[in-house]
Amino acid sequence: MTRIVFLGTPDPAVPTLRALGEEHEVALAVTQPDRPVGRSSRPAPSPVKEAADSMGIPVAQPESGEELLSSLQGAGTFDVGVVVAYGRILSKDVIDLPRLGMLNLHFSLLPRWRGAAPVNRALMAGDAMTGVTIIRIDEGLDTGPVLTAQAVDIREDENAADLTERLAKLGSRLLAVNLPRYVSGELVPVAQSDEGATYASKLTKEDRELGTDPDPQSFVSRVRGLAPTPGARLVIDGRPHKILRARPSSDQVPPGRWEARQGWPVVGLEGGAVRIDSLHPPGKKPMTGEDWLRGLRAESGATG
Repeated sequence: MTRIVFLGTPDPAVPTLRALGEEHEVALAVTQPDRPVGRSSRPAPSPVKEAADSMGIPVAQPESGEELLSSLQGAGTFDVGVVVAYGRILSKDVIDLPRLGMLNLHFSLLPRWRGAAPVNRALMAGDAMTGVTIIRIDEGLDTGPVLTAQAVDIREDENAADLTERLAKLGSRLLAVNLPRYVSGELVPVAQSDEGATYASKLTKEDRELGTDPDPQSFVSRVRGLAPTPGARLVIDGRPHKILRARPSSDQVPPGRWEARQGWPVVGLEGGAVRIDSLHPPGKKPMTGEDWLRGLRAESGATG
């Protein structure tokens, strides 16, 4: 039986942890330390820690790269490491520790969207296709040789959370099938090309601002790529609102304004207009654009 160390933190890493635990010995799960969550700011365990605890897998939560190396060295020898959205760049000492190195499940078709936010960036760019790639980690940023990959079409109604969940399930199955082939030597990683490489940088506050989108398609792509969290941000009548779902509209609305059209708020852009299907107003719960409009007396206003 293959002895594995697993490194991951958020919900999308859990399907792979569970799939590996069914067929192999996951001797250690490494995840980020408990972090403050919600209004109470009380430290809470990561989804990977909760899953590992439920599976009876020992957990390590190192604060630094040095602590990470020490935790792995203290847990004995491993055949292979598996990394899914761990949240820390690994040193060469850590990468080389397992007998067969560290594998990474990445949520894009590498070399497109190397980096921290591949799902968000694919949606924001309006990509029609993405996928998952399994690589053997080297010292570069998602540049290691490829074991296997699988492509999927991006559905028109998917946001970042929907697509991430789908890719996480797909990737867990792909890794479970191919890990034994890799361990046996049947599956040999192939050098990754740099041709067509793009970088999925971390999301910033500027990425959230919808006022810079001149046309309906780029507006909708940004909304999808940031929903439901952190959420694309549009200032409506002087107050910031998270826009959760939107669609192009054939209505004519002056740029920088919004108007009520057939019971829905429609926002005017330089290159057209969009209908706001769902939004999260400040101090309230998420709601449909229709419900939001019912709660207002105004029938038009300004954006930006």
